[in-house]
Order: sequence, then C-alpha cells, then structure tokens
Amino acid sequence: MLVRLDHVQKTYPDFHLNCSLEVPEGKITALIGTNGAGKSTTFKAILGLIFPEKGEIEVFGKPIQDLKEKDREQIGVALSNSVFSGFLSVRDMLPVLEKLYSQFSKEDFLKKCNQFGLPLDKKIKDFSTGMKAKLKVLIAVSHDAKLLILDEPTAGLDVLAREDVLDILRDYMLPGNRSILISSHISSDLEGLCDDIYLIERGEVIFHEEMDRLLNEYGILKVTEEQYKTLDKRYVLREKAEHFGYSLLTSQKQFYLENTPELVVEKGSIDHMIMMMTKGEVV
Repeated sequence: MLVRLDHVQKTYPDFHLNCSLEVPEGKITALIGTNGAGKSTTFKAILGLIFPEKGEIEVFGKPIQDLKEKDREQIGVALSNSVFSGFLSVRDMLPVLEKLYSQFSKEDFLKKCNQFGLPLDKKIKDFSTGMKAKLKVLIAVSHDAKLLILDEPTAGLDVLAREDVLDILRDYMLPGNRSILISSHISSDLEGLCDDIYLIERGEVIFHEEMDRLLNEYGILKVTEEQYKTLDKRYVLREKAEHFGYSLLTSQKQFYLENTPELVVEKGSIDHMIMMMTKGEVV
C-alpha cells in the first residue's frame, strides 16, 4: 500500500475525523463527500500538515513521522486552496522547482506546458481558471512522484479544460507503479478515472467500493408501496421514501432484474450512491 490510514482521529470544536482508508500501488482512489465532510482534513493528515490525536498513517510503508526528505519528494500535491504568486510567470518558477525537487524534469515540464497551452512569460495572475488548474497538476507530476494527492483538481473548469487535466493524470499513471488519491465533486470525472471510491460523511468513511462494481452491479430500484411490501430486501442497502413509493439502493442489481422484471431498475452511479448513502435510511 502506498497510503494506509487506520482509525486516524482529529478533533476540532465542531468536527471529529475518524478515517480509515488505503491507496494501493498502481491505482487511482477517490475520496468523496459533501463540503465539510473531512476530505481536506484527511489530505492534510497524510501530508503531515496536521497532527492526529489517534490512529496510524503510513506512506510508502513507513509511519508518516519517519518519512525523509527523499520520501516526501515522491509525493506530488495539488490542493484546492494552494496558490502561486500571481506576479510570477512559469519561466520564473523554473529555478524554484529545480531547487525544490531533485528529480524535476525541466524539459518534460516545458514540453507539457506547451502541449496544454500554458504561456511561459505571462503572469500567473492573468491565467484563466483552467490554465491555473493545469499548471498545478503539471507541477505535481513534474518530478517523478510515486503518489499524487489532488484536492478538486478540475473544480470550476469547462469540459475541455477538465479533459486536459484528466489526460495529464492518465499519462502519469502509464508506468503502472504510481498511485493517485483524488477528491472531486464531478462524478463523471471519477467514474471514468478511478479504480475505487471512498465516501466520507461527518468525518467517517461510510462506503467503500470498487468503481467497476459500483457502476455495473449497483442500482436504484423504483418501487411502489405495494411492491415494497412483498419485495425481497436481502440486497437492499438503503431506502428513501418518494412520492411514488421508495427508491432503494442495491448492490445486486442483476438479482432484481432476473427475479422481479416488473420493477424499474436504474443503473448505479456515484451520484445515486452519495444521495442514497447520505439521505437514505438503513433497511
């Protein structure tokens, strides 16, 4: 495992984090949740920016407190609230990046800046939102890191800019031994990118599943009051009352397609899962 959190706890006056998760080598893992659910706190704990009261954090198989400078160079980071001095240009940043990262590849970085339309001499304050987002991600992947931690890397971007950022991440994963831990509110980005997904709510992980299984085996059953009374609910995870009866989240969509063909069964999605896991009731 490149990252392992075991019951990591951090308490604030109005919030308590108690998080366990793993990021395997060669995989892209999503951490999702509503604003204030605990995603940024989790990222900060992994990066050593805050210090939990309880629990264990391991990165690259080592306790986080034992990471050396060369280990930390193996982490690429793009946080949603991270900023550059707007009065610098990309060219101005090159000596800084060379100083920060011993494995910084200037040639590759400049090639990618050109590929994604980032001007070298324009002040960053004059960049568009999409250009700034692409620059943050390009810096994160510029020094041969084994692990990326990305907080909302595509937030506020149009479709084309988002696809550019996702292309950067797909290219980054090609060697096969790298990993990404990413958060995003744009479910379509995650569905086409990630291998597994964690849902955090009020500081607790309440759901974890492989992305392929979520998309192919989960579903939403739409049932009337009468259908609900006689339905086999063995594979129903959550229920939510609706004007027509109930919406039901199941992890065994095929069971209901085969045994109750009269039911309306919708394909599973991240948005369905979030809505049912956070708003639905346990059956």
